[in-house]
Amino acid sequence: MAMLQCFLLHCILFISASAAKVQTKVTDNPADQLVAALNSNRTANKLSSLYSNPGLACLALQYIKAYQGACKEVGGPDGKKPAESEFAETFAPNCGVQASSLAQITGRFLACQSKYAEPSEAFNDVLIRNSKSLDILYSKNHTEVGAAVSGSDGGGPYFWCVLFSNGKQKSSFSTGGVEPKVSRPGCFSGSNDQCNGANTLSQTIHLWTIIIGASIALLYALGI
Repeated sequence: MAMLQCFLLHCILFISASAAKVQTKVTDNPADQLVAALNSNRTANKLSSLYSNPGLACLALQYIKAYQGACKEVGGPDGKKPAESEFAETFAPNCGVQASSLAQITGRFLACQSKYAEPSEAFNDVLIRNSKSLDILYSKNHTEVGAAVSGSDGGGPYFWCVLFSNGKQKSSFSTGGVEPKVSRPGCFSGSNDQCNGANTLSQTIHLWTIIIGASIALLYALGI
């Protein structure tokens, strides 16, 4: 009986460790992963990688939030976009970015759909759609990039936004040495912040349901 108890205890500990490992894996920041895919593509085409600017990325998340979840207003004949004045008047203050440090936006990607896509899939299949997209991606005018993903914490529609700039590293889109303000829902790159993927909550709940169920069954088997 003692050997059986020891074996069952090890089973519980193994399942718990597996859950913790998977939870850590799915809470990586998808916006950072999107920037990594973008820079990997640029360097593969003999272009320089771009500096991941958290201030610019926070603006990208504010850019998404300006749509207020209206996916139909992104792209196409009915597509709209926030006024340029909103960068200084609304986006920068919401992020704690100094308006005087704003630099030129040299390009942008924006997409929205009901289904969540992993960062590499979003980059290849959602954001890069045609030759115009490639022209933006491969422009030599860019020096910085900031990416944001919203709706990725369990409910759609899902927005992806990438902003490019020709600003100077660590002086443009400045927050005065403090971390840009994080506002949920949504993730932005360069924030040193783990952020939920589309299925984090459902996977975590599912795993812990398995753990609790297994624990009850094992305790019953032990006669406790």
